[in-house]
Amino acid sequence: MSNLIAIAFQNETDAFEMRAALAKLQSQYLIEMEDAVVVTRDEQGKVKLHQAVNLAAAGAVRGTLWGSLIGLLFLNPLLGAAIGASSGAVAGALTDIGINDQFMKDLGATLTPGTSALFVLVRKSTPDKVLDGLKPFIGKAKVLETSLTKDKEEELRRALEGASSTTPSSETKNE
Repeated sequence: MSNLIAIAFQNETDAFEMRAALAKLQSQYLIEMEDAVVVTRDEQGKVKLHQAVNLAAAGAVRGTLWGSLIGLLFLNPLLGAAIGASSGAVAGALTDIGINDQFMKDLGATLTPGTSALFVLVRKSTPDKVLDGLKPFIGKAKVLETSLTKDKEEELRRALEGASSTTPSSETKNE
């Protein structure tokens, strides 16, 4: 089962930097992400989704390939490629994988203008090593929402928000 994590930032660049750091961790096989989307809210209050993968472009490439192959059968590969590219682009644009776009837009509308959020759908991870890799973001991020267990969510909050892990009841006085 995958877990959704939404993290807010005080500017627009930190979310992109964290997504890049997570992509690097994914290349090291420390995390497996299904989706990672940066949501920004500009100074005019407009919410924009920055998908990691352009589905329309990927669909166009796939459509061009298949259209060319089918076009070869009918001795007109250029026409087949053109039709395949356009239909593939439309199909890709209409495809929504991963995190629900409307959910991200709704949560993005609650952001302060000029800020951003990173939505990550994590299939599996090695949490201690991933948190080590995200140390540059300590104090820059605030956890908005997760589907993690309460213990794991609290651990993530402490790690990213820079909160102290000691509680008043665990401190002892030496008198």
